[in-house]
Amino acid sequence: METLLGIDYPTWWFLVVGALFSGYAILDGFDFGAGAWHMLFKQNTSRETALKAIDPTWHGNEVWLVIGGGTLFAGFPVFYGTLFSAMYTPFILFLLFIIFRGISIKFRNMEHMPWWRTMWDWSYSISSIMLAFLLGVVLGNILNGMPLDANYEYTGRGFFEFLNPFSILVGLTSLALFMMHGAIYLLLKTEGKLFDRIQGFLKKGMVFFIVAYIITTGYGFLFLDHLLVVFEENKILFVVPFLVFLSIANVPRLVSKKKYGWAFIFTSITIALLLVVVAFELYPRLLLSNPSIENSITIYNAAASIKTLKIMMGFVAIGGPLVLLYSYFVYKTFWGKVKTDSEGY
Repeated sequence: METLLGIDYPTWWFLVVGALFSGYAILDGFDFGAGAWHMLFKQNTSRETALKAIDPTWHGNEVWLVIGGGTLFAGFPVFYGTLFSAMYTPFILFLLFIIFRGISIKFRNMEHMPWWRTMWDWSYSISSIMLAFLLGVVLGNILNGMPLDANYEYTGRGFFEFLNPFSILVGLTSLALFMMHGAIYLLLKTEGKLFDRIQGFLKKGMVFFIVAYIITTGYGFLFLDHLLVVFEENKILFVVPFLVFLSIANVPRLVSKKKYGWAFIFTSITIALLLVVVAFELYPRLLLSNPSIENSITIYNAAASIKTLKIMMGFVAIGGPLVLLYSYFVYKTFWGKVKTDSEGY
């Protein structure tokens, strides 16, 4: 098989897809987390300020999801087709909630009646919570495995089969992580009484995440032996989970010192490292067939042609830096505290 810098093209594409979804999780993750706290803000001015904090950037954050989905379809069409067929229900729900979240942000301030704003506030907050949870549910099912036949077609029949114990735990852990991430982002954007209130939320968010993470990790150790095989065979890889532990432990330390900028960096690093752990647990598989492991979808039996991957790598080399530059420009432009007495910054 042809290689680039000693790495085969399916592996390169696996890394590209992983990087894009990591970027999406970090950027849209704090949006979801901020939305999850939204209904705990009692004052209308507080809710408006929290929305202003994410309003300039949430559109751009979702670009990473669109590009990630496109690269997944282009590079691994077999996996894309099987995953979306198997996870049809959570993906349709995800689509509905992402639509309602967007229109909630835009419609909220079009009328001044209290009931109107409250309705869209609830819509925005519930949508944010469910989006974070559903992302974790899909990831949990990928790690847990799904029943596939020899043609890589999903053979499950239950409408709610995707809601197994592990996927629910991963969903709650994802929600907790994004809530912690989002609370820190809001602290970077707010001041005054709202800032003080969010500090209290963050303490609860850190406890929620640490408890959820410990329970989910323990469940994985006890019931999902296949996730540990790669680490048992390559002891050096245990350095990554150890770095996850250090990164998580560093967040409360930085928060206690009120170094929220660094805390935000470390919640971002935590998200990225957790997805690196997932990549190690999966590679070279993309989707484990459970119980018939021989039917698993891998980066090799799911990949497009080498010629296609080569061409698309060229697009990535050009488009990747442009997306990063765009994201940098937007965050640089709208950096700083939100002003509660104005229309924006």
